[in-house]
Amino acid sequence: MDKLELMKTANEIRKGVITAVHSAKSGHPGGSLSAADIYTYLYFEEMNIDPKDPKKADRDRFVLSKGHTAPGYYSTLAHRGFFPVEDLTTLRKTGSYLQGHPDMKHIPGVDMSSGSLGQGISAAVGMAIAAKLSGDSYRVYTLLGDGEIQEGQVWEAAMLAAHRKLDNLVVIVDNNNLQIDGAIDDVNSPYPIDKKFEAFNFHVINIDGHDFDAIAAAFKEARETKGQPTAIIAKTVKGKGVSFMENQASWHGAAPNDEQYEVAMADLEKVGEALCQK
Repeated sequence: MDKLELMKTANEIRKGVITAVHSAKSGHPGGSLSAADIYTYLYFEEMNIDPKDPKKADRDRFVLSKGHTAPGYYSTLAHRGFFPVEDLTTLRKTGSYLQGHPDMKHIPGVDMSSGSLGQGISAAVGMAIAAKLSGDSYRVYTLLGDGEIQEGQVWEAAMLAAHRKLDNLVVIVDNNNLQIDGAIDDVNSPYPIDKKFEAFNFHVINIDGHDFDAIAAAFKEARETKGQPTAIIAKTVKGKGVSFMENQASWHGAAPNDEQYEVAMADLEKVGEALCQK
């Protein structure tokens, strides 16, 4: 995909987030929207995956460590062809396979169940170690929230990843600066995030998480880095693309009502129309 196609795809993924959360009347739109461009690049450009064969042995692995942003993850998987886009409206409903957090036993394309913050990166490290031990070439990617890295387990996993020289591991931090209780630096500041990962012997890249040129360059650099894992610190906007959600902690875990849904979808339609004119 070229840059414009990626931008259009990310916008459709954002529409899927709003549709799913509105239908469920619950969920986490803010962090799903902020990570949409990262999801898009991973699944439509970066990762070796096949929707027709979700469990193929040599596939790259992805672990959504901040599992509550499942609406963004599901929308990405659906638009990539792992399951019907129409199923997004079943989010969190009784009998639906699209639960509030990712479930590897029931959702095509999900490599690891997650939701308890801090644990996903440990699973990703384990997968990366397994690849090294078995001589497999697959790469492992994991997406963390910036509030999530307040968890001590994140740094235990980071220490092991660097110790084992896991250059097949990429940790992405969605740095939208907001968590459920407000700004991360007001709640329990993890800054400077880049220096912390550097202290744990990671190769660190800082980027604008909404700039596809920067995203592409970062993943290319990560592939070329040998002997140490990579951390990509992606500066993003919580609620990106929806006017009344942007930079608002209140939209961490709230669903739009019918009127707000119409406004949100209109916002995203305008973005899509502008992209079609480029």
